[in-house]
Amino acid sequence: MTDPERSVAFQGIRGAYSEKACQEKLPGLLHLPMKSFEDVFQAVEDGRVRYGVIPVENSSAGVVADSYDLLAVHHLRILGEHFLRVRHALLGLPGVALEEIRAVHSHPQALMQCQRTIRSLGWDRIASYDTAGAARDLLSLGNREHAAIASELCADLYGLSLLRRDLQDNHGNTTRFLVIGKEDNCPAIAEGLPCKTSLLFEVRNIPAALYKCLGGFATNGVNLTRLESRPVPGKNWSYHFYLDFQGRPEDRASALAIEELGFFTETLKILGCYPEANNSVE
Repeated sequence: MTDPERSVAFQGIRGAYSEKACQEKLPGLLHLPMKSFEDVFQAVEDGRVRYGVIPVENSSAGVVADSYDLLAVHHLRILGEHFLRVRHALLGLPGVALEEIRAVHSHPQALMQCQRTIRSLGWDRIASYDTAGAARDLLSLGNREHAAIASELCADLYGLSLLRRDLQDNHGNTTRFLVIGKEDNCPAIAEGLPCKTSLLFEVRNIPAALYKCLGGFATNGVNLTRLESRPVPGKNWSYHFYLDFQGRPEDRASALAIEELGFFTETLKILGCYPEANNSVE
């Protein structure tokens, strides 16, 4: 039997970058693969696992929209963050040469992160639900002209040939992951440890609403590290915003900024306060 308290869910199959993020951020736990991001959130909500690890943004390809949308509709908390250096490998069937490749399979984010290289080599792009899944499925596809973009680990896991390393356009290519759970607060945040806080809010329908929402952070000297807008489900042309700032909600400057934010929002939710990762890549 799997112990839920010692388990963490990730989207993908063995060899996915999300599994590597779990290994680095939460070593010693059982890492359980899930088909979709929704499955990860549901496993945490149902208590089948204690944590989930989800990607939210990439330094080259930008936001992972599905993750942000699910944060809005599920009642989970952000408990931590982790930055993973992503080095893409080109994998082919055994015995295939690089010159034979005409098409590549991978997750849309990975294809975006390698788009200049793919374009320069004239390959067709074929989207898959997961990088590791694209690698595994090459064997059943059986086409020598098709390859997968995935982690180098997948070559050993699925019996593929490593055709090329570092396929990504940006060699500092990095993905930010969040740890999600049901706890109300991040466990054991030491006093003085640098923290981030994440908020979700929907602005009131008044002139300059977003400007006024952000003004309190500027006047109180609170540093914003992320601002992202996403459509509100079921409300046409309405958007809510995800905001990350450095600090804790109870800090005086943060508390004043949040109080001012509340005057100009329809809804306001603190998604979590958590230690700021010290492994980010510039």
